[in-house]
Amino acid sequence: MNTFRTQFPNSFDLPQKLTRLGELAYNLWWTWNPTAMRLFSRLDNDLWERLNHNPIRMLREVDRSRLNEVTKDNDYMYSYKRVFSDLDAYLAQAEPWALRTHPELVNRPIAYFSMEFGLHETLPIYSGGLGVLAGDHLKEASDLGLPLTAVGFMYAQGYFSQRISEYGWQEAFNNPLVFEDLPALPVYEGNERLTIEVELPDRVLSAQIWEVRVGRVPLYLLDSNVEANSEYDRLLTGRLYWSDLDRRVMQEVLLGIGGVRALRALGYNPSVWHMNEGHAAFLVLERARELVAAGHTFQQAIEKTRKQNIFTTHTPVPAGNDEFPLWLMDKYLASTWPELGLDREQFFDLARHQQPQGETFSMGILALRYSEGRNAVSELHGQVARKMWNFLWPNKKESKVPITHVTNGVHTANWMARRLRNLLTEEFGSDWLDHLDEPELWAKLDDIETEKIWAVRQHLKRKMAFYLRERVRDRWRQGGFHPVQVVASGVMINPYALTIGFARRFATYKRASLILSDVERLLSIINRPNRPVQIIFAGKAHPADDPGKQLIQKIYQQVKRAETGGRLIFVEDYDMNLARYLVQGVDVWLNTPRRPLEASGTSGMKAGLNGALNFSVLDGWWRECYNGRNGWAIGEDKEHVSPEVQDAQDAEALYSTLENEIIPLYYSRDIKDIPCDWLERVKESIKTVTPQFSTRRMVKEYVDKLYLKALE
Repeated sequence: MNTFRTQFPNSFDLPQKLTRLGELAYNLWWTWNPTAMRLFSRLDNDLWERLNHNPIRMLREVDRSRLNEVTKDNDYMYSYKRVFSDLDAYLAQAEPWALRTHPELVNRPIAYFSMEFGLHETLPIYSGGLGVLAGDHLKEASDLGLPLTAVGFMYAQGYFSQRISEYGWQEAFNNPLVFEDLPALPVYEGNERLTIEVELPDRVLSAQIWEVRVGRVPLYLLDSNVEANSEYDRLLTGRLYWSDLDRRVMQEVLLGIGGVRALRALGYNPSVWHMNEGHAAFLVLERARELVAAGHTFQQAIEKTRKQNIFTTHTPVPAGNDEFPLWLMDKYLASTWPELGLDREQFFDLARHQQPQGETFSMGILALRYSEGRNAVSELHGQVARKMWNFLWPNKKESKVPITHVTNGVHTANWMARRLRNLLTEEFGSDWLDHLDEPELWAKLDDIETEKIWAVRQHLKRKMAFYLRERVRDRWRQGGFHPVQVVASGVMINPYALTIGFARRFATYKRASLILSDVERLLSIINRPNRPVQIIFAGKAHPADDPGKQLIQKIYQQVKRAETGGRLIFVEDYDMNLARYLVQGVDVWLNTPRRPLEASGTSGMKAGLNGALNFSVLDGWWRECYNGRNGWAIGEDKEHVSPEVQDAQDAEALYSTLENEIIPLYYSRDIKDIPCDWLERVKESIKTVTPQFSTRRMVKEYVDKLYLKALE
């Protein structure tokens, strides 16, 4: 096994009593442990907010006098000792759940590949739900003690920052990352940076490796910005999801083939290879190539490796899977098929897909054919996926197509508000997070006084309102902000009005403008005397997605209207930080995808476990969760004759439910001005969403349904 190392920078001038803060800054365990997070924020909360919660910059920029001061603060030092006692115990735990329950996992590493990882706002190498799910997967794997190692990319330009012009058009700005400010450390072999190489037909592509610690889980990020590469190749990992097909296929070659080689160089021999979407599917070829080089035939190699491959599909439409024209395969993989013992046509046959525009090489087909474990991400998505891919198993009935489902979940400790966590700790005991996927625990929620739940919900809403106002103030001071945009961005938000949140990627199928189907009716709803309603929109469209940007513009034009009275809000530059405030602070989480195009969705889970009530189309995860008492459904659980009919029926259901059920229930108060019936639904939301739609349940299900079978 090679010897490699990472090295902490010597850039923190910390008092002796606080030296371990530097260590904490480089392990993202702090992001889901509020007491650890507060060790940084308590040093200087204003600076902490200005630095976007970056502990590395915080330790560099906070005044030394302040650091000396807290060493004399008994309360701070008590917290400091407690945090590191907890961290040491966590990292040294001899028998975590995974190894205690499944000893067969000992020394059987699991490799997890994803194009993006959403771990924290200071590491912007994610674009949306796929990445945040992957980040939550790593955090839960760490908590459960799963021997998992992850592979992704270090995107030098991060993901774009969004600005909305006065006319509602999305403008994108790249923010080159300053690696010294990131919780990522370069990996060395001896005194040299560890690099791997991938051979292309006309050149060799090199990549260096960064390590990010996610609790007990290492995440290795490939970075093509090395001197050995051409300027063109150095930009390969510059940004997420290049629209340029050349760069896109090169990225996926580097992720799949280069990712396997990176793990080999690091000394890993995984027993399970999990592809989170098809972007990493070339790994099945690299694993086969290794065995062909050792003397096996390709057929022997692919059969030997297939059982250990797991593929999770997140898309319910064929177009959502990356497919490349065959000439691109010639251009970038012509040197690969001889190494597999195949000719050109045999290689193309591995994933050939006939399309109207010609034949393509499908990453989804490649992953599905050569993985024994295959899963969709919700029950309904499983049905859709079996129908969509039935042609790969023409002799099987649709119901027998070998694609199962593991419904997505969210990492509870990461997304639940600290104030609510504290309340549950008081009521359930200090170890409740260890049992959060046990439904019997949540039966105790009914015994919590309604007033306590209401106090938490009001606190979170005021906190969100304060944050949004300060965000507007900061944006106004930067300049280039029209006064109407100040109002449109939430400066007039009312922390006591019924507040609906709609925040997600602006893709057309998500129908962000459904609630604008009848603008006059909407205006009458939000402007009711004594029963006001405010709606917060947030989200980005992909820079190349003009229809998505037009959707934002359509909404923004309505948000700016004086008739809304500031009750329609669009908050620009949606990221994980803003998401936390919204899912914790809104009363209702609105979700309006065109069924069945929402494979799962996770934002509603984050809102639901914080006591927000979901108001959603019966698609993805909500179809499994909705019980009639924990929120509301938009439309029915059925297929529609056309998108136009579905849109019309869903819009009517949305308006009528708002008018006749949601608004009256929220404003129906007792003598103490508490909406008791509303809070019964809040309790039902928390106790149905939290255990069933947590990554605790999800990762355990991956272990039982897929990982253990791969080890048999």
